[in-house]
Amino acid sequence: MSFVHLHCHSEYSLLDGANRIDDLINRALEFEQPALAITDHGNLHAAWEFQEKAKKAGIRPIIGMEAYVAPGDRRARERVSGDRGKPYYHLVLLAQNAVGYRNLVKLSSLAYTEGFYSKPRVDRELLAKFNEGIIVSSACMAGEVASNLLSDNFDAAREAAEWYANVFKDRYYLEVQAHHSENQDDLNRRVFQLAEEVGLPVVATNDAHFLRREDHDSHDILLCIGLGKDWTDTNRIKYDEGLYFKNADEISAAFPGRRDVLENTLKIGEEASVQLSKQYRVPSFPLPADIGSENDLLVQLAEAGARERYGDPLPANVRERLDYELAVITGTGYAGYFLIVADFIKAARDRGIPVGPGRGSAAGSLVAYALRITDVCPIRFDLLFERFLNPERVSMPDIDVDFCFERRGEVIEYVRQKYGRDSVGQIITFGTLKSRAAIKDVGRTLGFTPAETDWLAKLIPNQPNFSLTVKEAIERIPEVKELYNIRKDDAGETRDKKTRYKQLLDYAIKLEGLSRHAGVHAAGIVIAPGPLSDYVPICTAPSKGAGGREFGEESIVVTQYDMNALEKAGMLKMDFLGLTTLTVVTDAIAGIKARTGSAPDLDNLPLDDTETYRLLRAGKTAGVFQFESPLATDMLRSMRADRFDDLVASNALMRPGPLDAGMHRVYMKRKRGEEAVTYVLPELEPILSSTYGVITYQEQVMRIAQTLAGISLAEADILRKAVGKKDAELIREELGKFITKAVDRGFDRKIIEDIAGQLETFGRYGFNKSHSVAYSIISYQTAWLKTHYPADFMAALLSSQIGDTDSVVKYINEARQLAVPGAPKPGLEILPPDVNESGYKFTVVGETRLRFGLGAIRNVGRTAIDSILEARNKGGPFKTVFDLCERIDLRICNKRVLEALVASGALDSLGGHRAQLSAALDTGIREASLKQEEAVSGQGSLFGTVAPSGAIVHAELILPTIAPWKESERLTREKEILGFYISGHPLEPFRSDCELNRTHNVADIGAWRAGPMKLAAVLTAIKPQLSKKSGKEFARIVVEDFSGSAEVLVFPDTWEKEKRNAETDIPVLLSGAFSARDESADNPAFIVEKIERLADLRSNGQMLLAIDLPRGLTPDVISDVRAIVDLYPGNAQLELRWNEDGRVERLRSRSLRVGVDGALLALRDLLGESSVTLKRAS
Repeated sequence: MSFVHLHCHSEYSLLDGANRIDDLINRALEFEQPALAITDHGNLHAAWEFQEKAKKAGIRPIIGMEAYVAPGDRRARERVSGDRGKPYYHLVLLAQNAVGYRNLVKLSSLAYTEGFYSKPRVDRELLAKFNEGIIVSSACMAGEVASNLLSDNFDAAREAAEWYANVFKDRYYLEVQAHHSENQDDLNRRVFQLAEEVGLPVVATNDAHFLRREDHDSHDILLCIGLGKDWTDTNRIKYDEGLYFKNADEISAAFPGRRDVLENTLKIGEEASVQLSKQYRVPSFPLPADIGSENDLLVQLAEAGARERYGDPLPANVRERLDYELAVITGTGYAGYFLIVADFIKAARDRGIPVGPGRGSAAGSLVAYALRITDVCPIRFDLLFERFLNPERVSMPDIDVDFCFERRGEVIEYVRQKYGRDSVGQIITFGTLKSRAAIKDVGRTLGFTPAETDWLAKLIPNQPNFSLTVKEAIERIPEVKELYNIRKDDAGETRDKKTRYKQLLDYAIKLEGLSRHAGVHAAGIVIAPGPLSDYVPICTAPSKGAGGREFGEESIVVTQYDMNALEKAGMLKMDFLGLTTLTVVTDAIAGIKARTGSAPDLDNLPLDDTETYRLLRAGKTAGVFQFESPLATDMLRSMRADRFDDLVASNALMRPGPLDAGMHRVYMKRKRGEEAVTYVLPELEPILSSTYGVITYQEQVMRIAQTLAGISLAEADILRKAVGKKDAELIREELGKFITKAVDRGFDRKIIEDIAGQLETFGRYGFNKSHSVAYSIISYQTAWLKTHYPADFMAALLSSQIGDTDSVVKYINEARQLAVPGAPKPGLEILPPDVNESGYKFTVVGETRLRFGLGAIRNVGRTAIDSILEARNKGGPFKTVFDLCERIDLRICNKRVLEALVASGALDSLGGHRAQLSAALDTGIREASLKQEEAVSGQGSLFGTVAPSGAIVHAELILPTIAPWKESERLTREKEILGFYISGHPLEPFRSDCELNRTHNVADIGAWRAGPMKLAAVLTAIKPQLSKKSGKEFARIVVEDFSGSAEVLVFPDTWEKEKRNAETDIPVLLSGAFSARDESADNPAFIVEKIERLADLRSNGQMLLAIDLPRGLTPDVISDVRAIVDLYPGNAQLELRWNEDGRVERLRSRSLRVGVDGALLALRDLLGESSVTLKRAS
């Protein structure tokens, strides 16, 4: 006979269930089981995915969960003494019908929101209230009935069984299980006895936690990962090896003569029928009293907004587009959606919360633009509404919104207040055991050291565009393959080592991909028409500031369904993204206004500013949104970006697909005039001319289909989707239609087939132009601010990176090289922090100087800074270090804080040098503490004298007379407390020597490179270690130059020879290379082979500055070269080089001499790093 599993755990019983949903369904099919239930612990995470996949496979899905039941009141947060201290029992609940599913959703949700104590718990009150449509079984040994039977409390077991039977009627079953865990056979006998006495049916299950018997050990390791235990630990939970997915014969064999317990599973399998289907659920938007419907309000607001944008009367093309979009939106029932989005964006703007200009395909909607949901005119940029909302294939619109990172939570809180706190939730995500995580977690459980698992994990690529599974790594990574394959001749330690690692890898393969933990989606928000738990199950998560704790809440509501399941359920979901760049722009504008009295209008900037594009072509892209990467910088420089369309195209082309296809190179060559731009049909030129004939955007695919085949843009969007999904059959069908219709309109078949091929090839990589335009607007705004208000922009940018030392270092280096409008020389001066001038963030001083923010000083927290600023605001500038100590709260600003302020230079303005200030702290703190105590008590002091007025007069405090710190000590302390040098740099006197001797910057060793390399740097930390393999000493060294810092590795033999030259803060030249085996690693180690002191390599000879002039230089660039040479006079010779008909021509000036340190940086900024070199003159 057959059988149905009714108690089964998937991977969503996190770190307890090891069954993948697909595997369970396939196993049920293999065993010819007609139905299947998934009953995860306390949740319904799997429900939607499971029912969808099961139905497709022909298996009847039974939605259920193994609930936790509180022994008393679910709200009680204590163990009930009468129940042997148990905080919960187990109980299996299965949805019999749609009503049962809704009740299951309510029970699961309330278990989290009202009953969470160690686990999400329901109680008898809730079970009685929401019992309808639910089938119940008494669960495992942890069930209430079973627990009492096993403790010989037969009366309590009977009471529990009778209570459930009375509430659930004929939908309640006692449960027996077909495995041999300790006491399970005895429990089964007692359950049968109770059933006979009480007259209840019995159902057989197997509490399946893993798929096959041989999966027991891997499941056991999964349990250990969840418990944080070693596999060899005997003091832990351990499941019986029989808790796997059994067939009917195996179940039957466990209960001879009891066919009924299997027949009851089939009966339940027939009775349980839940059809989950997509129903769009959009909350109603509150309407003014004089408005009849959401459609009416949308039309009214869109009309008014369009007139504000375009004037009254509306231009004909705007009128036509607006009417069309409104007809589609109101006809598809999405007016409320637009009103909701427009409302919370307006609320954000009314509160001064920055909102992005747009995101995604929504920027293609004129209605969105009219409602100020976006600030991108779709007509100006030829953006398509149908890419956003296709009237021929209607699906829920998707409008994602960028808000200021710091104030995003306020918008979420507004939505909660508007639509009800129980109607708004955030969205769950699941972290999985990916290849590296699987190796580390399994290895830790098996007793491997962190160093062993880190070494193995790093061999496996795990990059966004290239990653391998553990199994693929064994096949493709030589070191992993060698470790896994045990050869016949392997013996001794080698065989033992390989055996250990093979075991680790085998278990990692089995567990890889399983869900490991639940989290909260970084941006996703869902809004329901009523309480969220009326529609989908919810849970709770600790608040982390996303509209939660700052509004007095300890936890936030999160859906149990992930983003995909919510979309299939028809829920209104959207992304509220926090974008740091918006915060930077807002702070920059505020700084400009505070400093100058007015602020630029970024929403109306001309997009053709020459100086802005000059900055981008010069590669000064640090802090420019979307264009900070080396690839983006090189692309703008190589294409000689000089128009907004270049930014839009670059944003679209910097994606894995276009890059792999080389589309960016074609674009750049054509823009530079090195490759001809041709069109096989004249009809294509208006569509592709902005991208030099390269199909770059999805909208271009749609326009081509519309123009050549004569189809609507809605039909063209269907073709675009087919190409983008890479579905061969669908592509063939849609391209076939395109070819037929285009040929019918008179176009040559061969040409159209060629175009169809291009649509398939390039169309699959095409990017959403609406998104690219919207984000390019932010890119342009940041570049414009950086060009025209560099000090204010860099201050805001640096403030946004407080806490990220590497980024602060990078941006300070950039600031020191930036051109400043009206200044005689480039470069912003970075002033150290100052207690009398600094705020929490970086600030602008004058036009060309930046003052370091107190918030970026290590060991100085926000409360200490608030105390300092409050004292300064009340009493004016601090006069001395003693005055500072007297006026601040020393309970917050303790000696550690004050030492950090001294080391950073923040107290330099208070008189004396840093050594004196540091030495005076103990006296200052002691005297200030006494004075503060006197002020509180109103009493005199033994250490002071009494003036005629009765006031206490203290002896005058003076700074001790001691020697200043050496420069190296001053810089070292600065580095320790700020993360970098600010008042100087140990490499500064060696800048020319660095240029002559190095081949790469420290920033270049963040990624693997082939061949030998030389780095000029200082050693900021030396960490000697002992090799476990050889017992010899090796070293990890942190090195730093003007570009940043990194860690390098010195192996034992090299370290023995070279460590005499290794001393912190001494400029050195490091020669070395990357290991070939690290080529695919995320963090490859740079191996040092030689260390030389730069002082010993110092050159006294003549230097030559060589400039390679690229082809097609514009006159303004040539004049800039001459201006830089004139600006930095010096002793180095100057040589110009250019390519003439394949020959390199050279011209060395006889009279011009140039200063290396200033000119080198300025010329490289203008022409690119590789175009300007320094070498010894011959």
